This record gives sequence, C-alpha cells and structure tokens, in this order.
Amino acid sequence: MLEIKHRESGEVLEQVDADSLRGHSFAGHRLRGADLSRQDLTDCDFSNADLRECDFREARGEGATFKSAAMSGCLFHRSDFSRADFTDAVLEGSQFCDARLEGAVFRYAKLANSDLSGVDLSGADLTVADLRANLNDANLSRVDMRGADLTGANLTGADLTMANMFDAKLAETKMARVKMTGAIGPHGQ
Repeated sequence: MLEIKHRESGEVLEQVDADSLRGHSFAGHRLRGADLSRQDLTDCDFSNADLRECDFREARGEGATFKSAAMSGCLFHRSDFSRADFTDAVLEGSQFCDARLEGAVFRYAKLANSDLSGVDLSGADLTVADLRANLNDANLSRVDMRGADLTGANLTGADLTMANMFDAKLAETKMARVKMTGAIGPHGQ
C-alpha cells in the first residue's frame, strides 16, 4: 500500500493498493499539492486531474498522460517526462529547470510565466502552446512550435536547430546567442 501525501501538510491524499505507482490511472483525481517527487510515474494517466502545486522533482514519468490537467505551480526540477503528453494542460507558473522532456507533447498547453531553463525539449510538439516563459539555454532542436505564442519569452542561449516556428508569435522575444541552423522562422523562411 502506497500513500500519496500533501507536500507541506503531510495529509494523506490518496492510497494506492500496489507496490509502485507505475502505470496507475489517476484520471480525474484531486491531488492538489501532492508530493510525487522521486516516484516512478512511467505510463501513469493523470488526464483531467487536479495537480496544482504538485512536486514532481526528480520523478520518472516517461510516457505519462496529463491531458487537460490543472497543473499550475508544479515543480519538475531534474525530472524525466520524455514522451509524456501534456496536451491542453494548464502549467502556468510551473518550474521545469533541467528537466528531460524529449518528444513530449505540449499541444495547446499553457506555460505562461513558467521556468523551462536548461530543459531538453528536443523533438517535442509545442504547437499552439502558450510559451511566454523562460526558455534560457533550453534544447529546442527539432521542436514543432507552429502557432505558439512566445511573446516576451526568454530564448537566450536556446538551441532551435531544425525547429519549426511557422506562424509563431515572437514579439519582444529575447533571442541572444540562439542557434537556428535549419530552423523555419515565423514567416516560413
């Protein structure tokens, strides 16, 4: 039996009758403020769940699903959510510093005011996402950012090699020391 506790109060939010959380479904569950740090969340389903202010630091969640989840203010430092699906998730004000998110899907996700500095988003799908965030030194190579909103974002030192930014909004975006070899710009060039 595993207990999922609140990260600050220690209150038990949910009990899982298993040896691991791997592959478990939490779809539609209310886990606001849960401490899921250092857990194996590989292939878990968190679709439509309330995960606001959860701690996912150093967790493994390859292939996890977070479709339409409420996730504002989450912590993902040094976690691995490669190939995870965050389609239409609300992640405003979350912190992903140095996280691995290769091949993840953030289609229509809202990441405004989030810190994605140093993340590896290579090959990720960020189409029509709200990326008005800090992407300082992020690996955005081969990323699909068609129609994304990067207004005022910080892309200083980011690697946009082979990225597709067609129709992306880049007004007031900071782009010093950016690598853009083979990238498609907002106007298709």
